[in-house]
Order: sequence, then C-alpha cells, then structure tokens
Amino acid sequence: MIRITGTGAVSPAGWGVPALMEALDSGTRPALSELSRERKSGPPVVTPVLRVPPAPSTLPKSPRLRRVSPISKFAVAAAIEALGPDRAALAAAGELRLGVVCTLLNGCVNYSNRFFGEVLADPSVASPILFPETVFNAPSSHLSALFNSTAPNDTILGDSAEIFTALEIATEWLLRGDCDGVLVVAPEEIDWLSAEALGLYSRQAVPAEGAAALYLEIGAEGPPVLAIPDPVLLAPGGDRAAALRDLMKAGGAVNDGRTLLADSRSGVVSFDAPEDRAYAAWSGPRISVREILGEAFSASAGLQIVAAIEHLRRGTADRAWIATLGGNEQAGACLVSGC
Repeated sequence: MIRITGTGAVSPAGWGVPALMEALDSGTRPALSELSRERKSGPPVVTPVLRVPPAPSTLPKSPRLRRVSPISKFAVAAAIEALGPDRAALAAAGELRLGVVCTLLNGCVNYSNRFFGEVLADPSVASPILFPETVFNAPSSHLSALFNSTAPNDTILGDSAEIFTALEIATEWLLRGDCDGVLVVAPEEIDWLSAEALGLYSRQAVPAEGAAALYLEIGAEGPPVLAIPDPVLLAPGGDRAAALRDLMKAGGAVNDGRTLLADSRSGVVSFDAPEDRAYAAWSGPRISVREILGEAFSASAGLQIVAAIEHLRRGTADRAWIATLGGNEQAGACLVSGC
C-alpha cells in the first residue's frame, strides 16, 4: 500500500509544518505585505499579498542554491522536511532511488521577468546565469541535483488541482518499481502578474506563496492513500458543485461524521459557492487552508494535504477527503486513511 510517510511545508505562516499548523489552529491570518509594480507613467500598482518570511539559516549551503529563485528555496526546504535527515542522507549516498514530481502553475516567474526584462531593455546585459531559472522544471531539477537522484523526475503544469495527478504518477512509479520513494512537491512564488490577475476576479482574494512536500513509499509507516480518483474536468459554464460530488462518489468518500474534509475554500463568496453547495450537509470536521494562508495555487493544494495528514496523526478523524476545485481545468482529490 502507498503511504505518505513524510510531509514538509513552507507558507506565509513560516518555515515548517509546525508553523503551518499553528496558524491554522489559531485561525489567525499572517500579516499582509505589499507587492509594488512600478509603471512608466502614473503611480505604482500595489497589491496586498501574503509572503513567506525570510529564509532561515538552516537551508543547505549548496552551490546549486546560490542563484535560485525563491520558488526553489521553498521547494528544497519543504522537501528536506518531508524526507527527514536519514532518507536525505541515503538518497545523497545513492542508496535510495528517489523520484521527484513537481506541480506548478506559475513557476520561476521572478527570474523569468528579470531575464526577459533585461533582454528587452538592453540585449547586451542578458546573463546566461539566469537562464536555468526561466524554465518550469528548475525546482524539480534542483531537488534531484541536491539529493543526487538519478531516478525519474517530472514537472506537471496546470491549475491548482494538479497535485493529485502528481500523486497518481508517484503511485505508478512506486508500483512499477522505478523508485524506492517519491517526493511530490508543490511550490509557488509571488509575482505581480498572477497577483494582479487574481485581483481581476475578486479584490478579496489574497495572493500568496509557499511550498508543500509529500514523501511516498510502499509499506512504510504513515497514512495510506486509499483512493486517487480520476480528475473531473471543468467544462465552461458547467456545474462545479456537481463535479465535486462526482469526485466524492468516484473516490469513495463518505460523509460519516468521522471523515475530515480539507477543501479549497478561500473565503471569497463567489469562489466558494460551488464547494458550499457540494458540501452543504457535511457533518465531519473541516479545514480550509486558503482562508488563513491565501491563494498560493498549487502550493495551497499541497498544503491542504499536509494539514489533513497532521490532523489524521492527531486522531482528529479516521479519514481525510482532500479536494481542490481548480481554476479552469479540473477538480482533483484523494482519500487518505489515518495512521
């Protein structure tokens, strides 16, 4: 049986799973900061955002992390926490075949903007040093390089529900014997383009950043993954509440009062309406990560899973149904049992 044996988190609440859970338990949103975009004419465009606090000194001093974008630092910190020191050492020594799957919506946007901005302003100052951080697979490449992994490595691009596809891929690799363990990492970093775009849908939505990591193995200790139903595609103008109900039926989730619901509500009424309809009769415990930590796209979906795993370890519920209503692609989910 596939089990989630380790978790890691980086969020606006801080670096690590304990900081994440402290914020969720308290229900207190971290302090907002401002993202400012200068314009050639007129005042700068200012967007309230939730940023990750400055990186701790405990991050590895690897040469591969000297010039990385924040997204790679988030991914590395979450992955190290999920792996733990013993597995990280085994992977670095070549004694653990470690697969890596990253899911992204934005990717390395800060360095991409910097690189292409310099090229457009003055082609003579463009630096090839920045090029590796302008491609979507940079975080997953950094992870494999850091852990000396030669096992499969993949990056999946899509909306915020893509992490469930990553879990399916990780499961396939493990069952096929391609890896001894798989890291599934969902990192995102703040940038003005997606932050302002989110504001076009609702001024109440708060853009955020961070990363979540899950380490999966066969037969180890940890919550088993009971089901990862095929995603339900979101048709234009379709009934999103019905898509979520179909997903529950396919995944075998039961509203029995002892199943935790980790949903993707953000506190924005127009965004949350389909989930409010789909789960109107839910009788078990419920958590909504985005309501506290903002919209960090794929990272938020990963943090839903991390938070649900922590609740299962506490004994809050027997099972967890973790579901994300993606922005424009699909609804995805997984059912996880207690330890």
